[in-house]
Amino acid sequence: MQRLELDDPFAWRGPHRLADGRVVVRVVAPEADAVFLVPSDDPDVAWPFEPVGDGHFELDLGPGAPLSPSDYRIRVIRRGRAVEAADPYAFGPVLGELDAHLIAEGRHRRLWEILGANPRTIDGIDGVHFAVWAPNARRASVVGDFNDWDGRRHPMRRRHECGVFELFVPGVVPGSLYKFEFIDAEGRLVLKADPLARRTEVPPRSASVVDASSAHIWTDHAWMDGRPARHRADAPMSILEVHAGSWRRPGGRWPSFDWLADHLVPYAVDMGYTHVELLPIAEHPFGGSWGYQPLSLYAPTGRLGDPDGFRRFVDRSHCAGLGVLLDWVPAHFPTDPHGLARFDGTALYEHEDPRLGWHRDWHTLVYNFGRREVANFLIANALWWLRSFHVDGLRVDAVASMLYLDYSRRDGEWLPNRHGGRENLEAIEFLRELNACVHTDAPPGAIMIAEESTAWPGVTHPIEHTGLGFDWKWNMGWMNDSLAYFREDPIHRRHHHGRLTFGLFYAWSERFVLALSHDEVVHGKGSLLQKMPGDRWQRFANLRLLHAWQHFMPGKKLVFMGAEFGQESEWHHDAELDWGSLDDPLHRGMQQLVRNLNRLHRERPALHAGDCDPAGFRWIACDDQMQSVLAWRRIAPTDGSELVAVANFTPVVREDYRIGVPRAGRWHVLLDTDAREHGGAGACWQSWFDSEPVPWHGHPDSIALTLPGLAALLLGLA
Repeated sequence: MQRLELDDPFAWRGPHRLADGRVVVRVVAPEADAVFLVPSDDPDVAWPFEPVGDGHFELDLGPGAPLSPSDYRIRVIRRGRAVEAADPYAFGPVLGELDAHLIAEGRHRRLWEILGANPRTIDGIDGVHFAVWAPNARRASVVGDFNDWDGRRHPMRRRHECGVFELFVPGVVPGSLYKFEFIDAEGRLVLKADPLARRTEVPPRSASVVDASSAHIWTDHAWMDGRPARHRADAPMSILEVHAGSWRRPGGRWPSFDWLADHLVPYAVDMGYTHVELLPIAEHPFGGSWGYQPLSLYAPTGRLGDPDGFRRFVDRSHCAGLGVLLDWVPAHFPTDPHGLARFDGTALYEHEDPRLGWHRDWHTLVYNFGRREVANFLIANALWWLRSFHVDGLRVDAVASMLYLDYSRRDGEWLPNRHGGRENLEAIEFLRELNACVHTDAPPGAIMIAEESTAWPGVTHPIEHTGLGFDWKWNMGWMNDSLAYFREDPIHRRHHHGRLTFGLFYAWSERFVLALSHDEVVHGKGSLLQKMPGDRWQRFANLRLLHAWQHFMPGKKLVFMGAEFGQESEWHHDAELDWGSLDDPLHRGMQQLVRNLNRLHRERPALHAGDCDPAGFRWIACDDQMQSVLAWRRIAPTDGSELVAVANFTPVVREDYRIGVPRAGRWHVLLDTDAREHGGAGACWQSWFDSEPVPWHGHPDSIALTLPGLAALLLGLA
């Protein structure tokens, strides 16, 4: 049978009243042995259709016959098997004029309710409404396990005003597999997965799956009501970054969302984290991309379970007092043939010109942010995760690659903007609109975090002040400087003292997250522990000191899984973390240190309330590069409470090391990274120090410390 290329399949199929009043019903049923019409009010009757050639069948019902889809069903006999359902071509359009108008303008913020596969009941008949944006396709059909993947059976109605094809297919149920078959703009027959699919097969299989309406009943009302206060700039935030497929592997396999709720949630709570941040969980064909090359942005990966499983994970997290953040990838997408690339035969989601649309580093395609429908697809997706799954925020990946037209491109491989510059004006506008929509349309308290690796100004500044409108930005400068310093042999650190102090010159130019992320423990970089110099004991001491350095400096905190107990080997996405190492006292001590750091971070306002306020930090001593010692104050602008931190970046114990203190009194050791419970040597045996009226560092009082080697102390007044 030749491919049907009718612009409107409804012009021939379904019931039609002719000029003389007769009603004719027409059906296309390729390879059918027989087709019957079964009246709804008399199911024992079956009127046979007449074959009119090439799989087409027709039945003349005579004058006055009813036309409603609930009046009859079509029974098709094929290879001795009968299938009976309502006639898809008896139904009118489902997509309303307002929805079509909003789609055409790129302003439909609840796109998932209109496009994709949505179970519906129409005229008392259950089925699924399929809709897909493919304005340049010559024909679109929905195919699946319900029609033998035959595109001749269910061609779709074209909505010219918005470029959408739609069809309500009776009898299709949740769990059914489907794709869209196009005769594309170039005349090729292609199969594409649904860009709005809310569920997919587990890769390497690539079909979309009809998802049922969520049956989950949320119980996290208290968390959601209190979320705006939890996400204030002066609130504590300590994030455990997790790759869900390799945190632990029960039975050597990926865990399920429910298994993670049973194990990851209580672990993160016990460790004192305020949030977990999951590497991208939107469905992605290549597991080795860690989720950073997603194709089905609306579908949680089937490797971890179904969408309601993820809802249960978030709900359980919230009820345990733990927030959930997601990595989100709007910068680019992979070229897999079933995906978005040349979706309708044209560069629909991407740019036609590779100088704008091709990522050299990742061999992926760049979204066309200037196309309203594409920008809306992405913004609606952000709202989908935040609204439907109660996710607390999104960390936007690779923002720098979006902002610069010449990102990772050589001369001649990129096109300047209309002003001749390198800034991607369309991406800038997209990011501003994205953040504005999240802050108005998402549930209150949702946050947006940028991974932006350059000095782009105003990433976290308000949009009305020419900023991008993010809530937080990863501080890549702090991370690079800190890791470069810690890699140095302590004997040479005096020559690199400025790497630690330089970050305070710009610490309040943005609202920062101090991130020690997955990017620092892959591709031959080694684990954080492997980066540390010295013998085994010194490497652990250095890593303990790095954790304290992060926690005692201004900025929110993030660390990739495994670093909290000193994972020895570099992270690999196909292997779980080395949990057996916790039999070693040094690893257990590291874990206990991070647990104590997180507890203090939450309990002591001085360690978090001034993260975004210059009044929350004061140097006591930042110029002792010869001994590689730093001392500083952390102050809570909210209540005036303050703590003193002292760090010794050499293995030499400093006896009677004197520092000025802002107030007289007894200063207690709240945390010592060298304590025996942390795997240290316990060189500082005192639990408190009384101040003396000895002026030092510009203060009228001072204390003389025993400062352990490669260690930090946190001190507070009684």
